Parts: sequence; C-alpha cells; structure tokens
Amino acid sequence: MTGEVTMTPLQWDHEADVVVLGSGGAAMTAAISAHDFGAGEVVILEKSGMVGGTTAMSGGMLWIPNNHHQIEAGITESDEDIVAYIDSLSSGAIDPDALWAFMQNGPEMVRYLADRTPVRLHAFVDFPDYQPYAPGAKPDGGRSLDNAAFPFASLGKWATRVNPSKMAYPLRGSLMEATRGELDAATLAQREADDCRGLGQALAGSLYKAVLDRGIPIEFEKRALKLVKEDGRIAGVVAEDEKGKPFRVRAHRGVVIATGGFEWNETLVKAFLRGPLTGPVSVPENEGDGLLMAIAAGAQLGNMQQAYWMQSVLEFKPQHRNAKPNYLLGSDERARPGAILVNRAGKRFVNEAANYNAVGKALHAFDAGTHSYANLPYWLIIDQRYRDKYPAFTATPGSPTPPYMIEAPTLAELADKAGIDPVGLETAIARFNQMVRAGHDDDFNRGDTSYDNFYMWGDAAYDPPHRTLGVIEQAPYYAVKMEAGALGTAGGPKTNADAQVLDWHGEPIQGLYAAGNAMAAVLGDVYGGAGGTLGPGMTFGYIAGKHLASASIEERDRG
Repeated sequence: MTGEVTMTPLQWDHEADVVVLGSGGAAMTAAISAHDFGAGEVVILEKSGMVGGTTAMSGGMLWIPNNHHQIEAGITESDEDIVAYIDSLSSGAIDPDALWAFMQNGPEMVRYLADRTPVRLHAFVDFPDYQPYAPGAKPDGGRSLDNAAFPFASLGKWATRVNPSKMAYPLRGSLMEATRGELDAATLAQREADDCRGLGQALAGSLYKAVLDRGIPIEFEKRALKLVKEDGRIAGVVAEDEKGKPFRVRAHRGVVIATGGFEWNETLVKAFLRGPLTGPVSVPENEGDGLLMAIAAGAQLGNMQQAYWMQSVLEFKPQHRNAKPNYLLGSDERARPGAILVNRAGKRFVNEAANYNAVGKALHAFDAGTHSYANLPYWLIIDQRYRDKYPAFTATPGSPTPPYMIEAPTLAELADKAGIDPVGLETAIARFNQMVRAGHDDDFNRGDTSYDNFYMWGDAAYDPPHRTLGVIEQAPYYAVKMEAGALGTAGGPKTNADAQVLDWHGEPIQGLYAAGNAMAAVLGDVYGGAGGTLGPGMTFGYIAGKHLASASIEERDRG
C-alpha cells in the first residue's frame, strides 16, 4: 500500500546518507547541494525510466527576486517590495519564516548554480511579473530567469534519459533569443549540431549533467511507496521496481520527498482541490506518492486546495487501457488578437490575456442558481484570419483543421456544433468587436497592463492594446473545447524554513524533507511571475540539501 510507514528492522538493498525521491528540478537541486555541502553519499530514486519530471516539459524559468543576474542588469530590488508584492496577492496564510528563507536562499541558490554547475541562467529583463499592477511588482521585469541553451551532446548516451519537451520541435536557443529573433543561421546550425535545447530541456539537462558529473546514482523505475521509521526518525524508503520487487534503501541522514504533485490521482484531486481539474499537463507519474507517504508519517498538510492552473486541450485519448490522455498547453492562443474564451452561455468571463494561473481560478466560479460551475465547460473562439496568421496548439497556418477543433461557416452553426448558446455567442462577439474598434475592453480591461501586452503572448507587430485585442469576423469560425488544466498541484506536507517536514504539532519529523510541488507551496496561492513554481521549488531543494549536510544527526534532531 502506497504511503504506509514501515518500522525496522529490515534487510537493506542499498545504503546512502541521503535519499532523494524524484528527479525534477527540485529533486536534482537537492541531490547536488547535499553532495556539495558534504552530506555524504546521495542516491536518487526515480519512478520512471526518465529524469527531469515536469521541469523538462516546462518553460524552465525561475522566479527569484533579488537574484544577481537581475542586479547586474541594473534592475533594483528591495525586501520591502518583495514582501509587499507577495502579501498583496496572498490570503494571509504564508509562513513568514519560510518566505524569508525563500527570499534569502533563492539568490544564493542562483549564484551557487552559476558557480558550481552547468546551469546557465540570465535575467529575462523585460518579462513582467504576472500581476504588474500589484504593490511591489516589477511591471517591466527582472525577477524571472531564463535558461541559456544547453548542448545535449554533452550528455552523451544519457541524453535519451531526459523527459521530452511539450513542444513539437526543440527550441535551439534561450526563450529570450527565440522571442527576440536573435539566432542567425550560422549560430542555429551549430546549435543543431550540438543538439542545444532551451526552456525546461535546458534546465533539466544541465542539472542532470551536474548529477552525472558528481557520480550521483539514479535508480530508475524505482517507485517509492513506504517510509521507514527507526527510533522515531525516518531512516529509509521501501520502493518497488517495474516488476513489483521491493527495493529497500537506508538513509542515514534523511529522505527528501520531491516526487511532484498529485494532479494525476483522481481520488486525491477530488478530495482536496477547490474545483475540477480535468486536463493536467505534467508528467503522468505525478500521482501523489510523496503526499501519501508524508500523510502516513504524520505530516501536517498545507495549501491542499490549490494548483498551478493552466488552460489545456485534450489532444487524444489513449488507445490502450493503462495509458494517460495527452493534453496540450493553452497559454498563448487565448491572448493573441482575434481570440476569446466563452462559457456555455456564449459569454466572455475573464481577461483572456491574464496569466494562466489567474484564468484557471476564474473557471471555478460557482452558479448557485444552477448548482454548477458557470464557466465550465468553456471554449476558445477564433476565426479564419487568426488561423491564417497564428499557430493554435498543433495547428499551424495552412494546416488541416485538427480533430479537436470545431469548424463552421457561421457563429450560429459553430455554437450549435459545440453546445454553446448561439445568441449568447453572437452577442458576445459583436460586443467584443465593438470594443476592439473603440480601443478598449470595457468588460475585462484586457490590454491595460504590461503583462497583457507582453510580446511573447500577443502580436508584437501591433501597439498596445492591439497586441492582444483583435476583431473576430472572418468566416469560417473555430471553437476548441478547453480543459481546467494544471501544471501541477501546490499542496502537500508543510515544511519549516529548513525544508523539514512538520507534524501536526509544528515539530520537524526528523529525517524527512520536502521540496518542489510535493511540498505545501511556500508562497501559498501566489504565482509571482514566470518560474513561480520552479523558483521556490528549487530553492527549497537547495535548502534541504544544505540542511542535511549542516550538522550531525544529533544536532539537527535537537533543532
């Protein structure tokens, strides 16, 4: 049974000082920091046959206020602004000690990665915070870090062990280079020869290289199921291999749970989240294994109702029984000129150019009159002009209409096919077009902020607000049914400022640590900017590694 705590004695198959569960960004950061700061032998247990977790599939950015790249770019920072920004967006449930640990250790981690690993980050200097209107925000950017392209050729035979990207083709440069069109033909050719990759591929690949360079072993296809307790502390893990055979690992110093969230576990999703989650875009191994083990160990839980929401589209259902469906990211399409989101009444319900996490929360508006979620289901609506000019998920301009996209010659027929109220849809689009021509979205203020008009989301060929505002009027018309998706869940075992898992009395469970999406998010329901998951998650992986190496077991136990 997953999550059960086993009491010793056991016959161990392997012994190490530190056992890290998972191999995403937070997990690998925990492993290399534990190794480098002197915790002793480190071993990683990975449930699948690949490394990188959701990190490898992501944009790979880190949100770390006051990082040295930001300061070197001339973008000033203050603790007061950081706290003001986070406090203005939170529900008052953030632990001030954990927040301070993030603020202090995040910049330190970024410097450590630059000095001691192949990870190469730089400030994406004009990428605005996600709520640029809030007190203390950086509306012109600086807190989000982008990855330089990483040569996968340097990984040799291990390159095939990194989880693939969600993109249909590899990005050969950094995100900043790609969006600014800075790659010339000669550079691009060399990047292709070296199999350079950007985004989360670069981050996962460079962290994996750091793991390999240190000789830290990764035990693949070892699913951790039970924590082992000895003399009142967590002393090891029982995993099983792909054939169901037990694999028992002793941890002399401690275990770090960094197994990702629980978004692929339907039972846990229904038990904890604030509303439906129907289309996760993370790796399907994120089934809450770490959460269940932490619960069995007596961990205090936090932030369990929250997820890192993301709009998604069901591309296809699996053809065989045990496979998971594939969902496409839906972050850019809705923000381009000539696109809106509507509910089944045909009404717009949100600023389509707002950040994906905020849009996701709008999907859970509850209609007491009908006892249903007012904005679920919902659809992306575009026209032929949009199809001719912009990519939409896997559909590029001029390509055939994909199966998940509904096409019709009139809005009324489109509504009928999709199951949307036709009068509502026609009325919403007529009003939207009228506001676009007048130059302002009076209903949701789309296009009013630097984030709405950021050139990555909209069309940089136009001036604000028309980078994101455009009419919908050229037949045929298209509708795509969208999902209430998520990059991952944000709840789990609550930790202190040292990344130690706490029990319900607020005391550390000795020998047990958590980081990444497997822990209760340090920032609660705040998503500060691009990299708002990876930044705090990797910081607490770094903190866990340092703390595991900082003192003797007896000294740590005394707290």
